[in-house]
Amino acid sequence: MKRGKKYAETVKKYNPLESYAPEKAVDVVKQTSYAKFDETVDISINLSLKKSQTVRDTLVLPYQFKGEKKILVFAKGEKVEEAKQAGATYVGDDDLIEKIKGGWLDFDVAVATPDMMKDVGRLGQILGRRGLMPNPKTQTVTFDVRAAVNELKKGRVEYRSDKTGAIHLAVGKVSMDAKAVAENIAAVLQDVERKRPPDAKGNFIKSVYVSSTMGPGVRVARGEQE
Repeated sequence: MKRGKKYAETVKKYNPLESYAPEKAVDVVKQTSYAKFDETVDISINLSLKKSQTVRDTLVLPYQFKGEKKILVFAKGEKVEEAKQAGATYVGDDDLIEKIKGGWLDFDVAVATPDMMKDVGRLGQILGRRGLMPNPKTQTVTFDVRAAVNELKKGRVEYRSDKTGAIHLAVGKVSMDAKAVAENIAAVLQDVERKRPPDAKGNFIKSVYVSSTMGPGVRVARGEQE
C-alpha cells in the first residue's frame, strides 16, 4: 500500500521494530498523529486461535471517550416503563419494527427482551449487516432491561475476533491523557485474556499494536512475553 508523505514522516519519529510499554506506546501514537481532527486510538490484538474458535464479549472501559449512545429497546408490557426509566432513547415493539423496516436506523445499539426476539428476528438482514442485532452473547437480549441500558449508558463496548483471529477496538482519543488510554488498553487485554479458550497453549495474545486513525501501528510490550 502506497503511503503519503505525512505518514512517511511520522514513521521516522519512533522505532517500528521496538515494543513500548502501554503508556509510552500511547505517547508515541500521540506524537505520530497528524490529522487535523481528534483521531481515535485503536488497539489491534492478534490472538492464537483455532479456526473454529471466536473470542467475543463486552466490557465497560475505565475512561469513556464517546458521546452518549442512542439506545433502542424492543419490549412490551411492564418492561417498556422499565426501559424508559433507565434512560433508553427509544422503546417499543411492533411500531419500532415497522419503522426500521421502512429504513429508519437512528440509533447506536439495540436491546431486546427474549419474548421480543421472534419478531425482532425478522429484521435480521437489516440489523445484522450493521452489527445492531440484539444478541445474548453481548447481553443485549435480556429481561434485565434496566441493567443493560445502564451498562450501555456507561459506555459498554463489544469486541469480537475476526476470521484472522484479530480483535480491533477503539480505546480512546489522541486528545486524552496517555495514562487514561493505557488503563483502557490494560482493561481490554485483561478481559481478552479472561476469554482464553481452555485448550489454548503458549502465548494466547501473540501481539498488540495501537495506532491513531491515520497513523502507523506501535507495538505494545507484553511484559515477560516480549
